[in-house]
Amino acid sequence: MAESVRQRKRQAAKAGVTIKMVAKEAGVSTATVSRALSHAGSVNPDLEERVRLAVTALGYQPNAAARGLSIGSLRNIGIIMPDMTNPYFFHVVDQITRGASEDGYRVLLASSYGDPDRELATALELRPQVDGLVLLSSRIEASGLRQLARTDTPTVLVNRVEQGVDLPVAAVDNVAAIMQLCGHLLALGHKKIVYLSGSELSWQDQERWKGVLLARHMGLEAVRVQAEGTIESSYAAVDRALESKPTAIVAFNDLAAVGALSRLRDLGIDVPGQMSVTGFDDIPLARHVQPHLTTVHSPTQQLGDLAWSLLSQRLSGSATTEVRYAVAELVLRDSTAPAAIPSVSIQ
Repeated sequence: MAESVRQRKRQAAKAGVTIKMVAKEAGVSTATVSRALSHAGSVNPDLEERVRLAVTALGYQPNAAARGLSIGSLRNIGIIMPDMTNPYFFHVVDQITRGASEDGYRVLLASSYGDPDRELATALELRPQVDGLVLLSSRIEASGLRQLARTDTPTVLVNRVEQGVDLPVAAVDNVAAIMQLCGHLLALGHKKIVYLSGSELSWQDQERWKGVLLARHMGLEAVRVQAEGTIESSYAAVDRALESKPTAIVAFNDLAAVGALSRLRDLGIDVPGQMSVTGFDDIPLARHVQPHLTTVHSPTQQLGDLAWSLLSQRLSGSATTEVRYAVAELVLRDSTAPAAIPSVSIQ
């Protein structure tokens, strides 16, 4: 019997094992083999066991692409992000991956490096290899998003709300969170701040700046200084930020805040004694820098769950285009204090 199995394996290896050969060996239909291999849950346990034994006997190695053509699903999800070095994105990706894995999907990751054209090209290239796409903090122009929406590949946006593109969205309410942060600074006596921005292509940056502008109605004076939301770009932008003599720096994200803290330390400016600094996201690093960073906790777990829920609906045939918001919360730590008088600047 063992020799017979070895002979069939050798014969199969020479011929190239197909689903038809597995089906013949197991005495079932090719459709049953496909369902059993994809763990669709609709196969009789006895038949699934026969398929498993046939696969073992023949040494069959399933081809994901070929199986996808036969059952209409590749069990792959593509996720495109603008920056693989930002831990915030990976926390969101991790949560999406958990949901996808529980539902039997693999995840393919790609980076656009913040380039809208590269992101769109990557999305179009991934389409034949995946069942659905998640675009994190997408930079693609609205026309490109509409192009993706017209394809048969379910697509979900995360942290990008774009009207008229017919795509579902999971996003953080940035405006409310930034206004809460600005209210905290006002309560500490800060009247003049600098906003260290993120990329001009980032929807989240636009929303956070919108929140800062709204805080002007509460009596807060704000100046925008362009950076890119990275440690290095924000470090380099601090000198320009200090020209307006602020008492606080509101950074686009925690990485930008870390860059600001580093430059202020090099300049001999005490935080928070002479300058308050805030971030956004609440990545793990925020709890470990000195001083511990006052920031906004962006609920990455909830955001990832919302994204997977929306994509699951689209994968099951729902045409949902709803926008679901996650609520961010202010986290008070040691990098903010009552406003220093007078404010500091570079001598």
